[in-house]
Amino acid sequence: MKQSRRKFIATAVTGTLASAAIPLAMAEDKAISQPVIVPKETFGANDRIRVAVLGVNGRGGSHISSTMALADKENVVVAALCDPDMNILKTRAKSFEEKYSQKVLIEQDFRKLYERKDIDAITIATPNHWHALQAILACQAGKDVYVEKPATHNISEGRKLIEAAYKYNRIVQHGVQLRSNEAVREAVQHLRDGLIGRVYFARGLVFRSRADIGNKGISKVPEGLDYDLWCGPAPMVPFTQNLVHYNWHWHWNYGNGDVGNQGIHETDLCLWGLGVGLPERITSLGGKFLWDDCKEVPELHTALYHYPKEKKMIQFEIRPWYTNMEEGITPTANIAVGNIFYGDKGVLVVNDYNEYSTYLGKNREKGPSKKTTGDLHFKNWFDAIRARDKTIQNGPVETGHFASALAHLGNISYRLGCQLEFDPVAERFIGNQDANNMLTRVYRAPYVMPEKI
Repeated sequence: MKQSRRKFIATAVTGTLASAAIPLAMAEDKAISQPVIVPKETFGANDRIRVAVLGVNGRGGSHISSTMALADKENVVVAALCDPDMNILKTRAKSFEEKYSQKVLIEQDFRKLYERKDIDAITIATPNHWHALQAILACQAGKDVYVEKPATHNISEGRKLIEAAYKYNRIVQHGVQLRSNEAVREAVQHLRDGLIGRVYFARGLVFRSRADIGNKGISKVPEGLDYDLWCGPAPMVPFTQNLVHYNWHWHWNYGNGDVGNQGIHETDLCLWGLGVGLPERITSLGGKFLWDDCKEVPELHTALYHYPKEKKMIQFEIRPWYTNMEEGITPTANIAVGNIFYGDKGVLVVNDYNEYSTYLGKNREKGPSKKTTGDLHFKNWFDAIRARDKTIQNGPVETGHFASALAHLGNISYRLGCQLEFDPVAERFIGNQDANNMLTRVYRAPYVMPEKI
């Protein structure tokens, strides 16, 4: 299924882009000084696209492998690796050079890479609190961007990121790989074509075995880690291994819990499949029930997103430990992740990103199903870069804003402990200033959001 940008906006984010002209609340600190470099506007078939990967401890590894798998066919190369931890950086560079038999530049400070004219594109796999700011600064520096999910750490960053992508004509791809999966695209087309009737309800499920992480307390900053740069726009608290290098996901200043981690794939598919934008009413409940550890985010979490005008609703649910099968989403190695769509003529299940099945009518007769493998999302990004054409992107910058914003809305409702009314056009809460204060954050100088994109 191929979907144009115009159709995407009409069916997936109706009403929300109109809010882009509404001012955002921002920190008053002076923004990072960043030179704007005149970009190479077109790439011919013989022009090699040189990529720098930011954040190489976790998902950055897949950015490296996905890019290098396309090196010959797409004429691309990973030219630089960047991470604030020099120990990890040197280890990854050594592995890269052994595997691919070529040298790679290493750099702790991403800003130095942004100044280089021989870097064409940036992939971002850093912690969530850095995603939007690094992506926006990359756009200003004339670099195309692949940004991991969630594209933003708070709602206000989303509109800033969209503005930057368009102003600087950058190809910003959001890391929601399922949008480039053939089976998932076919599944969404079935929803559009009415296979299961009028679709009124979607569920996103993330059931993962998240264990007790304990509390390691305060310790000395490890040699080789630029902790100031790691913290970036977030508060620079005393160093603790509770944050570096993975468990930052479970602390509000840096991560967004599992709804903003694994769950962005599911929030994105809920919006895409239902053909809706942001909701008007949000209810969220949860808490910590199993582990007495240092996680700040809820272990068990359920959020409801209501669309009264469209007569549709989304439910997103996190479970932290052993769980059951749900409508064909079978736990494997204690992980059950996917989406379920309900219509008046049947049910459609997307399981583990690359497989869908359908059950039709009261007798639940098996309907169409399909499974495909392979990651075509990076290829789609490179195709769009060469064509300088945002309309052929499968995961355009708008998906980064809306899928992430849905997660943020659920988290805000949970943290405030109340149901919230939301204006999806203005992207503001109605009658709740505490909630509106959580639409943005205070950025730690000098790592602040530019006042002018």
